[in-house]
Amino acid sequence: MTTTSAHLPVWLTFCALVAPFTFSAAELPAASPNVVVVLADDQGWGDLSLHGNPNLSTPSIDSLARDGAHVQNFYVCAVCSPTRAEFLTGRYHNRMGVYSTSTGGERFSADEQTIADLFRAAGYATAAYGKWHSGMQFPYHPNSRGFDDFYGFCSGHWGNYFDPMLEHNGKIVRGKGFIIDDLTDHAIQFISDQREKPFFVYLALNTPHSPMQVPQPYWDRFADKSLTPDPVPENAAKQDTPHTRAALAMCENIDDNVGRLLEHLKQTGHDRDTVVVYFSDNGPNGHRFNGGLRGRKGSTYEGGLRSPCLIRYPDKIPAGTTVEQFGAAIDLMPTLADLAGIDWQAAASPDRPVDGISLAAALCGQETDNAADRILFSEWRNRLTARNGQYRIHSNGQLFDLLKDPREQHDLADQKPEVVERMMTQLTAWQDSWKSDYPPGKRPFTIGHPDAQWTQLPARDATFTGTLQRSNRFPNCTYLLDWTDTESEITWDVEVLDHCRCEVQMYYACPAEDVGASIELSLGSESLTARIDRAAESPLIGAEHDRVPRQEGDVRRWEPLSLGTIELRPGQRTLRLKATKIPGSQVAEMRLLMLRRLPANPVQPKS
Repeated sequence: MTTTSAHLPVWLTFCALVAPFTFSAAELPAASPNVVVVLADDQGWGDLSLHGNPNLSTPSIDSLARDGAHVQNFYVCAVCSPTRAEFLTGRYHNRMGVYSTSTGGERFSADEQTIADLFRAAGYATAAYGKWHSGMQFPYHPNSRGFDDFYGFCSGHWGNYFDPMLEHNGKIVRGKGFIIDDLTDHAIQFISDQREKPFFVYLALNTPHSPMQVPQPYWDRFADKSLTPDPVPENAAKQDTPHTRAALAMCENIDDNVGRLLEHLKQTGHDRDTVVVYFSDNGPNGHRFNGGLRGRKGSTYEGGLRSPCLIRYPDKIPAGTTVEQFGAAIDLMPTLADLAGIDWQAAASPDRPVDGISLAAALCGQETDNAADRILFSEWRNRLTARNGQYRIHSNGQLFDLLKDPREQHDLADQKPEVVERMMTQLTAWQDSWKSDYPPGKRPFTIGHPDAQWTQLPARDATFTGTLQRSNRFPNCTYLLDWTDTESEITWDVEVLDHCRCEVQMYYACPAEDVGASIELSLGSESLTARIDRAAESPLIGAEHDRVPRQEGDVRRWEPLSLGTIELRPGQRTLRLKATKIPGSQVAEMRLLMLRRLPANPVQPKS
């Protein structure tokens, strides 16, 4: 194992820990395999029958372990957007500017290479379907990060799972049916459409994340079912609840869709030459069976960080393989690239070394010592943790022997001071390697990108003054209401990337009795005025499908209104939206602005 100086991180004491394993030329696949990565949202390690959960059945997901490999100790982040960034780049999210789950903090740096960039450059057709949660505007949008086709939503959560408002390559569309079924349909269609190229599909499902909505047949399986509590419950009284029942029902719906996907691969002759990966983005979003692991979503204990990881590739990975070597989301990019014969090391930027290692050798039954002394790190909200082959250290000083105490019940810090000192030194060195740039300074929202026909500026990313209020404390799917005076303003700090002219649409709701308000949109010296001249009657939707009272706000069937056109000039400015006249009791409820880039004016011939 060798490491060149160009790829050495500043923390030289453990440079060997990120050095990757690669196949020799003789071991590379003869043909490029297809790749399908399925990522669940808020599904815990224990939400599979494979892991001993007696409360549900997940035969399709479990079959990936039977017919492929089971990475028994696999780690992600405490919450969703950091995990997605780490999967997409093979690098720790802290190095890339990800510091929250909304309002811009979910974006990783625009100059990072993604796994889709890597596979598309190797000749793959690429697609992402579902929850993106890594930036909404170009160059953070999935179509700007290596994915040819995108259908889903870019926010962190969504407020309605039945016929919801989604987007397709930037353009707002309406989904069809239950969202997980719909997303899987798109993945299946994309696979069917590929005739000339191998395909890379990222199917980022958004359940069992709340709101707790699931089709009736799945709910009926659990509505009255007696549930077995977790073997070492953190809070037994909170486990046998409608929330838990809905989550389990959603997991069984995911399993059926994974089954549909696997059957389609078989029917199209791709079952053996396709790598299928299944994992989740963090621990469970509630108190339920999780194999006795401590913590859940948001925690940096095992229960918050440990994820299922199943990888099937019949042409290369022996059925029933068990991988004892622990892995992480940062390992999937180098692992999949190795399985596809793609030289990811040559493609990596010298100043952005990949933190992950390839698990391809272990998956394919080859011996490797590249992870003998490996240590994995994680951080969320100033809680840091690291684990090696035996121990997990927490920044609060707690030390646990995961081989003997996987449930982290017995703190050994007083008994193992030398282990604490060594691992805390490593943890501090890792933090020092990124903390000076974390979190990043204020980053505006980008508009006017030359490759973007559609650019969305949602209410979740806006700031506002006066009487205006946000519809819910969780910003991702919110809208603004109580817009009742001409002093209130809605603003976005933006950076215009290219000189262009755009049509601006506002997605809104307004009862007939309040029609007639005049509004002004301004950006620097440019402005436009418009009148809300038609009603957009839209009752609240979403809650009628809920199995438990929701924390997220309700949503509406928003309608677009063209406000006119505005010229964008490069530079950082504040985009302002305000009312100039309000004949009724309010202006409107505002969900988002959509900017549609117009063709450049043709050069007029000289007379």
